[in-house]
Amino acid sequence: MKISATVITLNEERHLGRCLESVRGVADEVIVVDAGSQDQTCAIAARWGARVITRNWTNYSDQKNFAAAQASHQWILSLDADECLSQPLRQQLLEVKTLPKTANAYEFPRRTCYLGRWIRHCGWYPDRKPRLYRRQHGQWVGEFVHEHLSCDGPVARLQGDLLHYTCDSVSDHARRVGNYTSLAARDLQTRGIRSGPLKILGSPVAAFLSSYCFKAGFLDGLQGLLISIFAAYYNFLKYSKLWDLQRSPAPGHALGGEPADTGDSLPPKGRED
Repeated sequence: MKISATVITLNEERHLGRCLESVRGVADEVIVVDAGSQDQTCAIAARWGARVITRNWTNYSDQKNFAAAQASHQWILSLDADECLSQPLRQQLLEVKTLPKTANAYEFPRRTCYLGRWIRHCGWYPDRKPRLYRRQHGQWVGEFVHEHLSCDGPVARLQGDLLHYTCDSVSDHARRVGNYTSLAARDLQTRGIRSGPLKILGSPVAAFLSSYCFKAGFLDGLQGLLISIFAAYYNFLKYSKLWDLQRSPAPGHALGGEPADTGDSLPPKGRED
């Protein structure tokens, strides 16, 4: 079994080296699809021996599917630039490479470091993600946000953690929430979902209670409180922006939300709905 590791990037010089170092010895080739970085991302990728392909940004799923299509091997290990393999996960993947394959994909838990603390609650852990898959049996889907890997056939589970480094500051989190809520609002609009006072006011309260109380975010200290507050803020902005789109549905009505970075940078996507 040979593995092609794929990473999509846009200005990821802070994280990419750690990501590529972690797959060294596990991946038989590394492909980085870059959307026009203005920093040292491409130079770092080349330094670690990755094949770098420049491609204009489309959306998360399309970029990841394009990266997989460039691979030489049928098994794809898809990572985001701010993720890396833990040592236990590295060892398990090396073992998987030597064993007969009965699954078409492998999923593993993702552990997120937020403002210097590894988060164990708030619904953020174990946050299992299928990331190693047979190319012909997996496809990334989701046009705007919450892209996910759709696999046919059996999915096996590994126990080693995928490590996710996200949000260096509260300001960084706020910026990402602003970007992702714009994308999320457009996604909801395309799916025919409507907004109104109940969703704008009720969903933030429900999100905070779910994260902080029911999912034990209080056990993650101040970081857990901030995560829960941002979960509420995310929902408030998302449904407010959706309401704004409903008022001005004309083509070209802009909310912003361009990808300031790539990958699952809002920690983790889908956890603040």
